[in-house]
Amino acid sequence: MLRGGARRDRRAYAGADRTGEDPLDAAQERRVRAVLALGGVPQADLLDGVQQVRLRLLERAASGREAPRDVSAWAAVVASNLAMDWHRAKRRQERLGERLASLRESAHPSGEETSLLSLAVAQGLDELPDAQRQVVILRFFADLPVRAIAEELGVPEGTVKSRLHTAVRALRERLHEDEVV
Repeated sequence: MLRGGARRDRRAYAGADRTGEDPLDAAQERRVRAVLALGGVPQADLLDGVQQVRLRLLERAASGREAPRDVSAWAAVVASNLAMDWHRAKRRQERLGERLASLRESAHPSGEETSLLSLAVAQGLDELPDAQRQVVILRFFADLPVRAIAEELGVPEGTVKSRLHTAVRALRERLHEDEVV
């Protein structure tokens, strides 16, 4: 037997994909935010996490699958999984940064000028947003074509090109500000 709140959750779920209703009520959204925050997701990323939970619930409803028995509990589990995914992505990014740092160290330093430029580029990369840093690394360090990057990331080629353009412009400005080039 469903509790009153769970029954209401299932009704909201059933109409969410057709009526445009928000599948998460305010209490559920607070719970999702709390699970994400307790899972270590930074404050700046909490809204994205809530949106991801909402999107997964809408996708589930649109696919015709049965509503979860308790939407609130289901949303909390999805939020917990998202927090774990966030940590995995962060660790991957850190490992990639360590590998790049080791490549920079083992590269043939041919003078003070080259070392200064490498350091400035590395610092500039560190300051880029994650999405921009990722495409720059994949394009220029891993030497992947734009099409392959788009396929791997699951985004349109135009998005990859836009991120590359914005990142390169930011790096160029950084190098000019630091008077490296």
